[in-house]
Amino acid sequence: MILRSAFNPRVVDGLLAGARAALHSMGLAASAVTVEEVPGAFELPLAARAAAGSGRFDAVVALGAVIRGDTDHYEHIAREAAAGLAAVSRDAQMPIGFGVLTVASEDQALVRSSPGPGNKGAEAARAAVAMVHVVRRLRGGKGRQRGSAVGAPAGSASTPPKRDSLPRRRNLDDSRSRGRGFQARRGRRTRASGRV
Repeated sequence: MILRSAFNPRVVDGLLAGARAALHSMGLAASAVTVEEVPGAFELPLAARAAAGSGRFDAVVALGAVIRGDTDHYEHIAREAAAGLAAVSRDAQMPIGFGVLTVASEDQALVRSSPGPGNKGAEAARAAVAMVHVVRRLRGGKGRQRGSAVGAPAGSASTPPKRDSLPRRRNLDDSRSRGRGFQARRGRRTRASGRV
């Protein structure tokens, strides 16, 4: 699923085009990708939580643009969007591609949302799909694989990444992820058809 902010549409349209192109290049049909619009970047975490809880999607790609203004409003929105999306990803155990630009000017945003290799919407989409496969490998191949719209990432069908090529991180699972509702959420995700 792609969630896009309605604010700064000129920039977010470019991010969306980049995300769609990246997903298409990885073999996802346009019909397998759901796009939903929210008012602004601050609303992205709640929409991502709803998408994750629906059991319908393998991953979420969150797109938006927060551009610095004359007040500190920019900092609050950028911080809450990033922290909120990270919390949803951890709590729901669903990959979320972070395509929310936090920039000083519209010119910077336009550069990062224009077609080409530097498009941050495309980067967020590729990261989300890559994490779907990382999570599946770490779970021993369990998850929403059957009927999933997310196939093998480009170049990885025959050779998964070497262990040494992946960043080493501490196990960040905490007791909250095993709390009330975890098993029910996990069961819904396992039965889902698998869409982005």
